Amino acid sequence: MGKSKKLREKAVKYCWVGEGKKVIYDTEEEAEAAALVAQYDYGAPELTVYRCPYGKHYHLSSKERV
Repeated sequence: MGKSKKLREKAVKYCWVGEGKKVIYDTEEEAEAAALVAQYDYGAPELTVYRCPYGKHYHLSSKERV
């Protein structure tokens, strides 16, 4: 029997935005993929992606950004 494969999970990073913590996505593409997974797998409302004003990363929002 070969070596067992370990599941690799990405450590979730958070950023304080306003009074709450939001998940950090390193790229816009990663955030867009997470938004689609949330919508299709978990029935989340349509989510938008925006660049964090406090860092070089992205977040999801259920509110439309202007």
